Amino acid sequence: MPERDKPREECGLFGIWSPKRTQLAPLIYYGLFALQHRGQESAGIVVNDDGVFAACRDEGLVNEVFSHGRLEALGEGNIALGHVRYATTGSDRRENAQPLLVNHHKGRMALAHNGNLVNSMELRRLLEEKGSIFHTTTDSEAIAYVIVRERLRSGSIEEAVSRAMDSLEGAYSLVIASPSKLIAARDRYGFRPLCMGKLEDGSVVFASESCALDAIGAAFVRDIEPGEVVTVGEEGVRSDRSHCKAAPRRLCVFEYIYFARPDSAIDGASVCLARRRAGEFLAREHPVEADAVIGVPDSGLDAAIGYAHASGIPYEIGFTKNKYIGRTFIAPTQGEREAGVRLKLNPIRAVVGGKRLVLIDDSIVRGTTCRRTIRLLREAGAREIHLRVSAPPFVKPCYYGTDIDSAENLIANHHTPEEIAAILGADSLGYLSLEHLKLLTGADTGFCTACFGGEYPTPVPADGEKNRFERKIHSN
Repeated sequence: MPERDKPREECGLFGIWSPKRTQLAPLIYYGLFALQHRGQESAGIVVNDDGVFAACRDEGLVNEVFSHGRLEALGEGNIALGHVRYATTGSDRRENAQPLLVNHHKGRMALAHNGNLVNSMELRRLLEEKGSIFHTTTDSEAIAYVIVRERLRSGSIEEAVSRAMDSLEGAYSLVIASPSKLIAARDRYGFRPLCMGKLEDGSVVFASESCALDAIGAAFVRDIEPGEVVTVGEEGVRSDRSHCKAAPRRLCVFEYIYFARPDSAIDGASVCLARRRAGEFLAREHPVEADAVIGVPDSGLDAAIGYAHASGIPYEIGFTKNKYIGRTFIAPTQGEREAGVRLKLNPIRAVVGGKRLVLIDDSIVRGTTCRRTIRLLREAGAREIHLRVSAPPFVKPCYYGTDIDSAENLIANHHTPEEIAAILGADSLGYLSLEHLKLLTGADTGFCTACFGGEYPTPVPADGEKNRFERKIHSN
């Protein structure tokens, strides 16, 4: 297996409620396509036609899972939701693909989830003791069962979701379909993004990022508030804010650094402008004499523009990226992996040859990818390479949906910046400070910065390893 040297994108959610019965699967497809960067292991769509749910879920990219025939087979309906997944809890097995479908005697429910619970092991144990049978190894199934448990003693699905939130601890953005309603919910910290839009025909849309609304021509309405439950049905749009302001706002700051698309806006702030601001901060914190500023595609480009603007050093496009390689290149041998790096990213010799370069990247985890990138620049004739990173060093694991589950594998926990620069082959290295990280949107509006050495907003689980449910099953 190839070494993973970038935090993985969590998951992407997309849902539509339409006032009329129509073909919704193609719209969900386009929305998921716009969110493909958030999850590349599996994809799924569920269409609800008056309580009859049709589903298609499988491993692969959106365009691999959904052929024209598969989309047509999902039929018409007035509620639909979709999901793209990267496995931050549970392995990338086919049965873990979402949306999840659950039957109970009050009806049927489909659920799509982005994030990670910190109390999922405890919830799963309690549910199993009461007779629940789990078919997946994800914490999303625990969420679904908690909601069903509350639905059996509540008057409505939205009341059940609100009551379930009292038992859920950690990160979760949810889109849920019942036979007659579409519901969106966000945990009280707001770890993961979720927004609402509207089509001209009155359809209401929920998405992880605003770029997915743009993909189907939906107008952005607003972000879902942390702790809010929004219900859409024949009665219109209703909001339950009983859990709002129950905890400090703690959006994952890495959404702005790396996860989200630059054309998205999250919680009122442009991702593109936040990255440019990171580059400007870097230029002030770590100035250097150089001939050009270049960025590692794609998330390093806007930060590079910001660094160039603040420093006065010209910005150049230093790499060409092969856009036809969708997923991380998987090859069995080191030589084939090296070839894969060259296939994906190639320096432009006329731009970098003989130059003193400022190279902007979004993060360093283990350092393997950065080392290969710097070697490519050296081979293309770069005279000096000064690496600047638009995030602080990773020093702690994440329990909220980012695939950083071991502090032991983080290079910053074993080496100083000077040592890391030497290991990577750079002439110097500078990280963004934690103080400036908190100001990426123009003000300290409340971010989760735990993986960079900040405080964890919640109690952390004793076992946060990604495949903990598989390990539990095999040990019994």
